[in-house]
Amino acid sequence: MSFADLYDSGFRQRNEDHFAAIVRVAMDDGVISDKEKAFLDRLARNLSISAEDYEIILKDYMSHPINPPTTYDRRLERLYDLTRMVHIDHEFEEEEPLLERLAIGLGFSTNNASYVVHKALTLVKEQADLETFQEEIKNMNR
Repeated sequence: MSFADLYDSGFRQRNEDHFAAIVRVAMDDGVISDKEKAFLDRLARNLSISAEDYEIILKDYMSHPINPPTTYDRRLERLYDLTRMVHIDHEFEEEEPLLERLAIGLGFSTNNASYVVHKALTLVKEQADLETFQEEIKNMNR
């Protein structure tokens, strides 16, 4: 196996794990709505998830770990994706605790997770783009 194969495999696995975490949020109510399905379809394309892997992940999303990204900006990007999924559902009160657990899994501290998630939901409700989202979360304590 070449070095490139190892890199591709690791990169692909991280994308699949990220996708599975978002599927976990979508499946929290037991159903994937049409809006959620459209979002998942777009995200799968952006993460280079094959149709076969997409179906496997949908069936067994709980077997994928929540691997925290190595940089703060990547963590914020994943939090943004997860928060957008919760926003699509419009079930904030029901899914906010799950989003907090996922935020902790992404590497946010247990002390700050609820504040970060609340701010994230507020920003997504206001239709903030990724850049604004990242900037606001980074500077929310100022």
